[in-house]
Amino acid sequence: MSSSSSIPQLLNRLRMRQVALMLAIHEYRTLRLAAQHLGMTQPAATKMLHELENALGEPLFDRTGRSLQLNPAGQAVMNTFRGLRNSMSALGRELHELRLGSAGKLFVGSIMVATPTCLSNALIALKKLYPLLSIEVSIDTSDRLVELLRNGSLDVVIGRMPETTSVANQDCLFRPIGEETISVVASCDHPLLRQIRKKHLNFKSLLTFPWILQPRGSPSREMIEQEFGSHHAALPLGLIETTSILIAANLIAHSEMIAVMPQSIAFHYEEHGLLRILPYSFTHTLTPWGSLVHRDRAINPITQQFIDLLHAGSRA
Repeated sequence: MSSSSSIPQLLNRLRMRQVALMLAIHEYRTLRLAAQHLGMTQPAATKMLHELENALGEPLFDRTGRSLQLNPAGQAVMNTFRGLRNSMSALGRELHELRLGSAGKLFVGSIMVATPTCLSNALIALKKLYPLLSIEVSIDTSDRLVELLRNGSLDVVIGRMPETTSVANQDCLFRPIGEETISVVASCDHPLLRQIRKKHLNFKSLLTFPWILQPRGSPSREMIEQEFGSHHAALPLGLIETTSILIAANLIAHSEMIAVMPQSIAFHYEEHGLLRILPYSFTHTLTPWGSLVHRDRAINPITQQFIDLLHAGSRA
């Protein structure tokens, strides 16, 4: 079959049972054993082999006594059939993985406040339902995560709703989950802890030390700027700005810097003796946080399942 125009005809004449027969003959070396392996009679196997050779237009074996040895044409066909078997095995694995939930990848963005309980619990529950589902989680501020949601890099965001005063900011659907309290934190041996005589620090005492804040534009940064403004104070010079709680915790552990972080995260670090929460309460508060999806983008079933788990966990 020398012409590519004969390929459709060849495909029409080939059967998967013939492929299985060729593979069995190569493994067992005799037509009788190959037929037994496939649950066929030897005459039926002989007929099928002849049909295959006729379809291909070439003899495939040299007969040596009762055994069959692949000739060059047979070796070429065998190489193709073995590749086909491997491809079918891979297809079987892929279909099995699809049934278990490996249907693509889920891209999640989250603010830090959701990570200790809400996000972690939802991810654990989702992995029980879909063990082979790939999940990528990005931790950042709400403003940055919403931009990633808008450009299609994320499927769902756990964060705060952007301001809806403009039409451009009305492209997200928001479902509230919880509220966030911000804590001021410092090292376990920070000078402010030695100075505390009351249960509450005044704002002026915090201004003596360098601050670590989230970058400008994030909701918590805006709230802290409002706090400074209400006390007629300018932001400290020489700020360190980072979205990483880990970096902030490491910095304050080895310096006299102070930082702000979600109270739930601060409690976790304090319980392990890694930092202390300073007795200061902000007069300003943050808006609620929740799940965000793009209004004009279809939500696939796995993303919807994840969102449902997030909200079910918050109700629990």
